[in-house]
Amino acid sequence: IVEAVKQGRNIFDNIKKAIHFLIATNIGEIVAIFVGLLLGIKSPLLAIQLLWINLVTDSFPAIALGLERAETDIMNRLPRNPKKSIFADGLWGKIITEGTMLGMLTLLAFSIGTKKYGVDVGRTMAFLALGLLELIHAFNIKSEESIFKLNIFENKFLVGAFILGAVLQIGVVIIEPIAQVFKLVQLNTTQWLYTIVISISPIFIVEIQKKLNSLKHIEIINETVEYSKSK
Repeated sequence: IVEAVKQGRNIFDNIKKAIHFLIATNIGEIVAIFVGLLLGIKSPLLAIQLLWINLVTDSFPAIALGLERAETDIMNRLPRNPKKSIFADGLWGKIITEGTMLGMLTLLAFSIGTKKYGVDVGRTMAFLALGLLELIHAFNIKSEESIFKLNIFENKFLVGAFILGAVLQIGVVIIEPIAQVFKLVQLNTTQWLYTIVISISPIFIVEIQKKLNSLKHIEIINETVEYSKSK
């Protein structure tokens, strides 16, 4: 019975992680396009580029997150209220915040590229950045714990999804005949550096978010303990 409960909690957690990842990344794509239109700039991504990102950098990590092992504290948690939505306990807030972050970072890559080198370079940087942002962000969703406290290589499927997605995403840009199909151009060293720095920034942004959530959680526990003692 205990093992069945553990497996059930793990399945629920993994479904939640996959949904979290898919909706957050799709919001990121919507934000990048919608905010770009509101600002009156050219679209940071073309339809064929968005289709590629949805097929490659969205799907593989989502499947891999669905195959995560049970977290170490999974049986120490209180039973979940079956009446609660899967989006309860602040999940919607996290999804919207993270999706907005991904979209704005994509726009940042596009803006830097367009301003300094032209719209074609800007779109290529945005395309690369968004794909890599999503692949890297999958590791943030792996656990509520800090990514620096986790064994990020534990889930071989997630590592494999990252490597495969990164190779395909970068390959589309550097293999010229394929790049032409997707309306992409070759980048120089400086442009690659801009893109990589933007792509890894979610690690540190989400770490701050996790730290704030942890402090808030501790505060709630302390208040509950104090209230119990007073009774």
